[in-house]
Amino acid sequence: MRKILFLLGELSDADVEWLIENGSRQDLRAGEMLIEGGRATSMMYIVLDGALEVAGVQLGDKPILLHSGEVVGEISLLDSRPPTTSVIASTDAIVFAIPQDDLRAKLSEDIEFGARFYRALAVFLAHRMRNTYQRLGYGKDTPLDEDEQYDDEL
Repeated sequence: MRKILFLLGELSDADVEWLIENGSRQDLRAGEMLIEGGRATSMMYIVLDGALEVAGVQLGDKPILLHSGEVVGEISLLDSRPPTTSVIASTDAIVFAIPQDDLRAKLSEDIEFGARFYRALAVFLAHRMRNTYQRLGYGKDTPLDEDEQYDDEL
């Protein structure tokens, strides 16, 4: 659940309230498709419980599983293109669905919300990329500089 803090931790209470008021809970059964690759999606999702699998994509010999706190559909929100892969519930799952059209309207109308939201998404995606690089073995031989102070975004 710590992952969701990358997103929500950057937002104000009013921002989170707006998301809650404009989004909805969606229950998924194991095997149910949430996002179909190649077809436009109208939602951005936050995984609340259960596990989702990015279909047909593996990291090494393991499928990519998304758990509580992960965000799905965020890339399509950013680039307005259909997702390249499908996302399927690998267990019964609960997601929080936020309509992309409503979110885009809010982002264009409320510049302060937009700044916080885009920063939150950038921090979340940076964390995801670092984890992906680590899982692939990049940077494992590069120690952090002991004289440098690193600030955690949380």
